[in-house]
Amino acid sequence: MRLRIVSSRDEISELNANERMVHLAFRPSNVDLLSLLRRCPRLRVVQIPPSYHKTMSGAVRLFLEMQGVDLLKGDVWGHRKDIDEYFEVNEETVEEIESLISQGANLEDTTNTIQNKTRLGEDMIKYIARTKISV
Repeated sequence: MRLRIVSSRDEISELNANERMVHLAFRPSNVDLLSLLRRCPRLRVVQIPPSYHKTMSGAVRLFLEMQGVDLLKGDVWGHRKDIDEYFEVNEETVEEIESLISQGANLEDTTNTIQNKTRLGEDMIKYIARTKISV
């Protein structure tokens, strides 16, 4: 699972149109999010830092929801964009989430366990559980 890191609004126009998951490392305006959706019509996830998530307008949240795009809050800890423009969620982590759920752990316990082992955000863990594993 790959998450494309976007550091500034200037990078939106350079994105691959097939991007499905994007992390915005800047405070996006409504126009930035609309540009992102125009540039990447197959987009399914937009992740933004928790501090920026609080300032998102209700209209943009509703618009993203209507477009089938999940708005997640979270960070990409320890990632250096100068080395790779994508943040990878290890397949082992996805498998561990699946294993915990199949063993009967609830979503909150699974989230806490995975967060202690990795630096994935709570929303991303829940998204993986919901989409990859169909809880």
